[in-house]
Amino acid sequence: MALVEPFERRTRGAQMYKQVTGKDPGPVRSAREQTLLDFVYAEVWTRPGLGMRERRLVALSALAGSNSPRDLERHVYGALASGDLTRDELDEWVLHFAVYCGWGMAEAADRMVAEQWEQLHRDRGTTPPPPRSYDPPPEPEDQELRRQGGEQEFRDVNRVGAPGRDLPYQDAGILAFVFGHMWKRPGLTRRDRRFMTLACVAVSHATIPVHSHVHGALRSGDVTVEE
Repeated sequence: MALVEPFERRTRGAQMYKQVTGKDPGPVRSAREQTLLDFVYAEVWTRPGLGMRERRLVALSALAGSNSPRDLERHVYGALASGDLTRDELDEWVLHFAVYCGWGMAEAADRMVAEQWEQLHRDRGTTPPPPRSYDPPPEPEDQELRRQGGEQEFRDVNRVGAPGRDLPYQDAGILAFVFGHMWKRPGLTRRDRRFMTLACVAVSHATIPVHSHVHGALRSGDVTVEE
């Protein structure tokens, strides 16, 4: 019995690795690689507490935020190959990630998405469709209306009062752009953005945003304690 259980776990880990990354794990060359299959993929990725889509959003955000390009490459490819996330959804993920983890790091993630999209089509022997036109979602031309919308979105997301407008960071950044525009974009659901944001602020060691976004996620009911 003791000999069967590790074999079953490693088989499960290899199967989940292929499901997540879209590729076979290949021969194991180190204790780290074996533990990755035995624990990360066989145990963590197969737990019932989160769906595959949520785990992908968390993993992508954590890997991009911790500057892990090789692993990020595998997970971007796997997300596209499985259809769990579309190219357009990954483009939205990059924008959201940029706000919470930095525009410089998001540039690398943006390039990774484009490269893996091309690689997937090469592997399948197909031609990738031409890039779509990025028309901005409709929003108020009146900047005061945009800020008012940002204040309401801030309250809805964080379940606390909106910040004042006395600083450019709060006025033009938080109210006009982050909550007046980005959180309201149609490419991802609010629940999607919750998981991405929680992963981003956690990997960035942003203590105050961790508290506020955990609070907002739980108070809203978008994310449960068990999740």
